[in-house]
Amino acid sequence: MKATLAQKIVARAAGRQSVRPGEVVTARVDLAMIHDSGGPRRVEPILKEFGVGLFDASKVVLISDHFVPGDTDEGARILELTRQWARDRRVAFHDGEGICHVVLPERGHLKPGMFVVGGDSHSPTGGAFGCYMFGVGATEMAGVLATGEIWLKVPGTILIEWNNRLGPGLTAKDIMLALCGRLGMDGGKYQAVEYAGEAITALSMQERMTLSNMAAELGAQAGLIAPDETTAAFLRAAGGEPGDYGHLFTDPGAELLEHHVFDAAALEPQVAAPHSPANSAPVGETAGTPVEVAYIGACTGAKYVDLKGAADLLRGRKLARGVELLVAPASRRDQQRAADDGIMKVFEDAGARILANACGICAGYGADRLGEDVSCISSTARNFKGRMGAASSKVWLGSPLTVAASAVAGHIADPRDFLPEANR
Repeated sequence: MKATLAQKIVARAAGRQSVRPGEVVTARVDLAMIHDSGGPRRVEPILKEFGVGLFDASKVVLISDHFVPGDTDEGARILELTRQWARDRRVAFHDGEGICHVVLPERGHLKPGMFVVGGDSHSPTGGAFGCYMFGVGATEMAGVLATGEIWLKVPGTILIEWNNRLGPGLTAKDIMLALCGRLGMDGGKYQAVEYAGEAITALSMQERMTLSNMAAELGAQAGLIAPDETTAAFLRAAGGEPGDYGHLFTDPGAELLEHHVFDAAALEPQVAAPHSPANSAPVGETAGTPVEVAYIGACTGAKYVDLKGAADLLRGRKLARGVELLVAPASRRDQQRAADDGIMKVFEDAGARILANACGICAGYGADRLGEDVSCISSTARNFKGRMGAASSKVWLGSPLTVAASAVAGHIADPRDFLPEANR
């Protein structure tokens, strides 16, 4: 039977030779990932109520990233509770090392073919590594932690193919904003979205992570990319082993729910207007809109590749008068690598303020939340009303390059206008 990548992974987790879309199966979980916000403080009371422990502590990873750096009484209390739970339960714990979706693969916890459940809506990021990974709430996660199993309806696959290659100044974030604008935030139908095509295979792993991450904004359950040598090289560098992944692809002729084909070479930089990623359009439609804050942060927009792209544009330039540039590198390792490569100095020389390796403003945490009536352009995945601060604030979404260009211009700007002539 011809099968999609999603079906192959789900079938293995369910102990079946094959599965069909629409079937309800019970799947064995290879790994469960939780963080400080929705993790111990939420799941431990449920585990205690039923008098159960963890199904396998070696298959649980805990990451603190939401309340970091603990600069409020509540944040400090929750972080201490999280640390104590990690000690008591003896699980793998990454404390303040960065955002969970970046730290998990960075530390070698993922490999192709795994069936993974995460306690956060952007858990589909794991799909970039050929894992079937999706997010659940605390109650369902407590069940996973206790039993090591979860039921799901076998998804159909929506194949999204991008032919040709992205032009200069374009990134995976532009692909995702374009998809949100064209397909809408329910375009994924809570099924499995799979990205394919020349433009996708040409991307680095961190760029692929952006695609899988924002499958959540398409309303998909998972966002998959078939593993290849690029995947394997990243995992080996992270200290992991890719294993046998040669069979992990969608068979030609497998049944698809939908198949969309786009031309990457024709794509323009995208910007999403308040208050939804679905309000996306070519940057020219919002160019000139004044901004006061430019934010390069989040699992979607502050990985090493994002920092490098923004810094390449900023190098030798200063921020526009009245614009504050905030940079929150997605992980400690990415920040250190960026520092070693001179990238962090570019931000500092331009006048940026560097924030903690944490979810921070993206998820509305910390002291730097947006104030009343502030206009911001951000590299985050979402711009829902009030998410990043005051309900009266307005957030436009763009790639890290578009955010950097706008910080220099003082208004929303096309990053291609700031590229060296030879790169345009």
